[in-house]
Amino acid sequence: MTPSQIVSALNSLLSIRQPVFIWGAPGVGKSQIVAQVAQARGLALRDIRAVLLDPVDLRGLPRITDQGLSVWCPPAFLPTPSDPEEGIIFLDELNAAPPLVQAACYQLILDRAIGEYRLPDGWSIVAAGNREKDKAVSYRMPSALANRLVHLECDAHLDDWLSWAQGAGIRAEVCAFLRFRPRLLHDFDPQKAEKAFASPRSWEFVSRILDARPDADVEYELFQGTVGSAGAAEFMGFLSVWRELPTVDEVLAAPASAMVPLEPAALYAMCEALSLRASTETIEALTAYAERLPSEFGVLLMRDAVCQDTDLVHSEAFSRWAEKNAEVLM
Repeated sequence: MTPSQIVSALNSLLSIRQPVFIWGAPGVGKSQIVAQVAQARGLALRDIRAVLLDPVDLRGLPRITDQGLSVWCPPAFLPTPSDPEEGIIFLDELNAAPPLVQAACYQLILDRAIGEYRLPDGWSIVAAGNREKDKAVSYRMPSALANRLVHLECDAHLDDWLSWAQGAGIRAEVCAFLRFRPRLLHDFDPQKAEKAFASPRSWEFVSRILDARPDADVEYELFQGTVGSAGAAEFMGFLSVWRELPTVDEVLAAPASAMVPLEPAALYAMCEALSLRASTETIEALTAYAERLPSEFGVLLMRDAVCQDTDLVHSEAFSRWAEKNAEVLM
């Protein structure tokens, strides 16, 4: 399932308080998806790393009452009536926890209770973890626990990642490169012993490294240590093209005469950079430049521009461009 499909499925399952487990390779964004769903629904989120727990931690500690009876005090990470009415308990890396810890989760997941403790009605349980075939740290999930959950498998998806990247401040050159080389969004082979590999998470790291403006003589080593040697080599080659392109301001100032790249990599880069400046003030220049591009790249530029500002579809400049390119759009 794509991340957007996972989001849709989570919204359905959360509405009926059905426990769910999200499977996926390292770095595909499982934790981030859960956090985004919680934020979008206005839910509190308790991120509990099951691998850090002992089997008795979920039960809490006993105390003696005034009547001489022992009662259990639940741990602070479990919600109580004094917490927000609705939320998500997120058991991240659940299958990386030892079997006894997983067994301790049985009652909480199925019965929404542990001993005397009762999970508030408005709270749901979501768990996540890596697949056994990924060779990550994991234990086989006991069948009794597995049967208590709905299982969803999450795969990286370029369009979903680019939609997220637009609002997350991911640099334009990273987005443009992945449009050009979509296979490198997630290039993970569990049979290889590589410490660094390309994933949605590691490309976010690359964007942050670029924000730090590293010295040119260490750029490759930083990228290699983030997305692996193959991804780093291709990205460095792409960057050398990116940095030779005319600036966005130069194109917007003279769309009829600004240089049009010939290489596909450079065209992807140019479209990505221009689309980020899409607005009612720049749409005239963008459509003028789009008309000079190969048709598929003109459509790409306009599509991304509209994603940036949906009001542009009502502009006269966009209408004129759409009319001229009706056959391509169909």
